Amino acid sequence: MRSTRAGWPLCFSLAAAFVWCADGQESPVAIQPRPAPVAVKKSLTSLRLDLNVVLIPVTVTDAKDRPVNNLSRDHFRVLEDGVEQSIRSFSQEEAPVSLGLLFDSSGSMKNRLNASVESMRLLFQTRMPGDEYFVIQFSDRPHLLGGFTADPEQIRQELGLVQARGWTSLLDAIALGVHQMSSARNYRRVLLILSDGNDNNSRYSEAEIRNMVIEGDVRIYAIGLAHRPRLLEQLAEETGGSVLIAQRVDELPDVVQKLSREIRTQYLVGYSSTNPANDGKYHRVRVELTPPPGAPPLRAAWRHGYYAPEE
Repeated sequence: MRSTRAGWPLCFSLAAAFVWCADGQESPVAIQPRPAPVAVKKSLTSLRLDLNVVLIPVTVTDAKDRPVNNLSRDHFRVLEDGVEQSIRSFSQEEAPVSLGLLFDSSGSMKNRLNASVESMRLLFQTRMPGDEYFVIQFSDRPHLLGGFTADPEQIRQELGLVQARGWTSLLDAIALGVHQMSSARNYRRVLLILSDGNDNNSRYSEAEIRNMVIEGDVRIYAIGLAHRPRLLEQLAEETGGSVLIAQRVDELPDVVQKLSREIRTQYLVGYSSTNPANDGKYHRVRVELTPPPGAPPLRAAWRHGYYAPEE
């Protein structure tokens, strides 16, 4: 959100998680040495511009999870650490994304691989010039299948070779995905996680991943199949994402299309912070909506805070 560099900040990030419900199988426990956490550079979390303007991407949806794109500056109110801020800039924009696909190939995904790969076709249909992609396959361990590419067909070919086996290292895959995003070219960064949501073989803890996601400025979205994954729901709330539910597999295409539209539709709200100190501390941000009279209930999703740079 704040950045000391001119140009677009690097931390407007999105992350999406496609989460499948577990089949009730008992998850084995793997005890392994934990490596040092992946370092996330502070430069990714800085959002202060030369003019000391804090920019916040905000997504607004209605009760049916459809993006709302007809609001004006007067419909938004922004508070930082409980103090109302004066909005200096306001826009609605579409921009290219850097998309990392984290694909679960553990044994519990055996009967879901085809539907998961097919759902990607709907997401790629919304691509625009400048988009770039990479794939991480994870089962017992996460593996980067290839660096960034502008060709979604290459992604589909890589996924077509995936076979389901082993356990699920979901948290380790998220860590690798955040680290890989450090080489992204676009300021809008997306992690799409296709998984049943049952981690049973990661070296990283939930607390470590939560800190990494917050400091790395990635936005978490989740699609659950008849199940709301607790951890990813918390991450979505904190980072300004959302959790969508598909009660059956045949509902997945509609849910994926809703998610795709939400990724591409957002407002960009800018304000001059009343707290100009570069103290390196975490500052809480709250966005409130004042919709037009008679409007249906609306939901706003935004990143709930940022780390200010240090002097």
